[in-house]
Amino acid sequence: MQDTSFAIHPGTKKQSIGENFKDIGAFTSYTVEEDVVSFKTENGFVSVIFYNNHTVRVTMNQKQQPSLKTSFAIIGNREGIIPNINENENDVQIKTNDLNVIVTKKPFRISINDNDGRAIVEEGKNGMASNENGEVICFKKMDEYDHFYGFGEKTGFLNKRGEKMEMWNTDVYAPHNPETDALYQSIPFFITLREGLAHGIFFDNTWRTHFDLKSEKDTYSFKAEGGQLDYYVFRGPTIKEVLNQYTKLTGTMPIPPKWALGYHQSRYSYETEEEVRTLVNNFLEKKIPVDAIYLDIHYMNEYRVFTFDQDRFPTAKSLVEDLNKVGIKIVPIVDPGVKEDPEYPIYQEGVRENYFCKYLEGNIYFGDVWPGNSAFPDFTNSKVRNWWGQKHKFYTDLGIAGIWNDMNEPAIFNETKTMDIKVMHENDGDPKTHRELHNVYGLLMGEATYEGMKKQLNGKRTFLLTRAGYAGVQRYASVWTGDNRSFWEHLQLALPMCMNLGMSGVAFCGPDVGGFAHDTSGELLIRWTQFGTFTPYFRNHSAINTVRQEPWSFGEDVEVLTKKYIEQRYVWLPHLYTLFQEAHKTGVPVMRPLVLEYPTDVNTFNLSDQFMIGENVIVAPILTPTTKHRVVYLPEGRWINYWTDEILEGNTHHLVEAPIDILPIFIKEGSIIPHGTVKQSTATPEDELTYHIYLGKDKYASYRLYEDDGQTFGYENGETFEQEIVCEKEQGTISISVRESNGSYDPTWTKETFVIHACSEDVVVSINGEEVYAVDKKYDHATNKLTITTLR
Repeated sequence: MQDTSFAIHPGTKKQSIGENFKDIGAFTSYTVEEDVVSFKTENGFVSVIFYNNHTVRVTMNQKQQPSLKTSFAIIGNREGIIPNINENENDVQIKTNDLNVIVTKKPFRISINDNDGRAIVEEGKNGMASNENGEVICFKKMDEYDHFYGFGEKTGFLNKRGEKMEMWNTDVYAPHNPETDALYQSIPFFITLREGLAHGIFFDNTWRTHFDLKSEKDTYSFKAEGGQLDYYVFRGPTIKEVLNQYTKLTGTMPIPPKWALGYHQSRYSYETEEEVRTLVNNFLEKKIPVDAIYLDIHYMNEYRVFTFDQDRFPTAKSLVEDLNKVGIKIVPIVDPGVKEDPEYPIYQEGVRENYFCKYLEGNIYFGDVWPGNSAFPDFTNSKVRNWWGQKHKFYTDLGIAGIWNDMNEPAIFNETKTMDIKVMHENDGDPKTHRELHNVYGLLMGEATYEGMKKQLNGKRTFLLTRAGYAGVQRYASVWTGDNRSFWEHLQLALPMCMNLGMSGVAFCGPDVGGFAHDTSGELLIRWTQFGTFTPYFRNHSAINTVRQEPWSFGEDVEVLTKKYIEQRYVWLPHLYTLFQEAHKTGVPVMRPLVLEYPTDVNTFNLSDQFMIGENVIVAPILTPTTKHRVVYLPEGRWINYWTDEILEGNTHHLVEAPIDILPIFIKEGSIIPHGTVKQSTATPEDELTYHIYLGKDKYASYRLYEDDGQTFGYENGETFEQEIVCEKEQGTISISVRESNGSYDPTWTKETFVIHACSEDVVVSINGEEVYAVDKKYDHATNKLTITTLR
């Protein structure tokens, strides 16, 4: 009925936010126990805890002292910060080196300031409240200059000011448009940017939650349908520091296996072994790079997980082995639904060991998914997660190293699209309803899958792709943006969706290239592939009964251009891999909105149709049909057109040409960018590395390259390679220094090439103090590039 005009029937008016909520009331007393400051008020209890000097946690319970237990998202520990406390007639002040929490007594209101007295987060006429239904809500002042980013996987523009959003993991096949809410991921974390300074809030509540940045001009709110009010404030004051502080609590991503960063090809479905072999032969014969082929649900025996259909895939082990030999991985889909079949060992074990989700009365919950009537593992139980992880030996024994989790919201074929919220989860002895733990089901399935695969692979890295998740999902999985469509509008939606996922701690993400549902076109496939070259996760995926969209599906002209940009992925891989290592260390994403690097530039605050790779590369895809030019905004500095070496001034908009074969890319002057070589897959070792040096008017440029074996966890034990390139210019001399440090890994390349852009022919160049003679230099008069190749 909600898909018809009945949705706007006068009788369907929703209750307004804040209605029937009772304010926390006035302060009555407080106590201190180690690093916890506990308050009693007229209508509730509040605790304040400093996790460290720049992160404070606030919890409110309307009935009793708040539980300090955290959700599954939190893995960071409290540092035992003992604050200084001063009480006077009107307030209580709780101070650390970086923060000052001011608790006003009548009414009870919390303001969090930095040590310079700047208000970070403030409560005004409304603060914390609850109602008889168990809902909790918190109101915060919204400044005129506040801009909001993050919130995980959301449609719409980059800046979320003026929007209402819901967190409830939902299978949304169609439609995806700016008002579609909610989607598959629930990440209740956001960053506020105010006059160049940033802070973050993580609302750690696994119930259905709501954020309202729209209803009031000077106030925003977040609420949950149950549980405690429990949120963390991160001081910042830069966006990068907020992300670092947030991911210290919820974790950063591991460095992926290098093959996970190559080009991936998928379809719902490649239905037989013969079809997969033909597909792979096409890639090899056409010399189009590819690192992974996906198997959707048709590979299974009547959609039973941990099986192969022997008729469709008679020699699955040989298939995987043969593909591994040519550097291509198989990634099978694994859903949570376990077919109800008393002769099916997985189902038998789950029933006998009480591993499936049940009602309070003890009967197993069954839902209709691909296998038909199915039971669902209770991933809130650590024993179940271990069991599920161990079952992946079925895949690793075949030589499989990556898994694709789908339908894990969990999605059910019914009107609610999910499991009955009355189902109980064992939760390791602390039973909770599905209503409370729905949003973490996908996260916990991801943990089970990732940890299980990791144990089975004996030191090799695994790859996991997930559709559903909660805050912290980055510890286990890459995220794709779900069932998009082959519309130009969905290509446009993908940019801010991926940028906001990155601003939510999920650095490894991307959309289905070409669009999943509907029929793509050759032009759309080219433009989407160009964009996909620079999305952290790069997979082409399409739905059953849609036109094929492999790179060669629209004829030679389209094939040539899609191949060109798939090859570019491998050329840019050394730079991307270095940025992934940075994301692993700091939580700062690979794909970045310009506002992350230029937070005081008003032109970046809602810039949703271009992005950055790292801090010095701007990518501006073409997002509309039959378009051969577009406006690109370039921030301060000078920028170089990657294809033509044309120099463009910053702090202005430019109309740039972009024929069908060109993806506009711009490099900031004063930068060094490493390039690798075109290869069939990442299994081919890199034999030459090229550093492109864009000095221009700048006299200095530097770059730190990261490399490791791309396969194992040796990087955790120092088996790494880091190389710093420093380039300095003075009058007619350019000095390049190359310093290797920090690790025991020896990279595979034997040649290093330096390409100096916008350079005069007569410049004197030295490398590590030794002058490069003319015989070793190659100058291109047409492009003013000087090339020097050395042996490493």
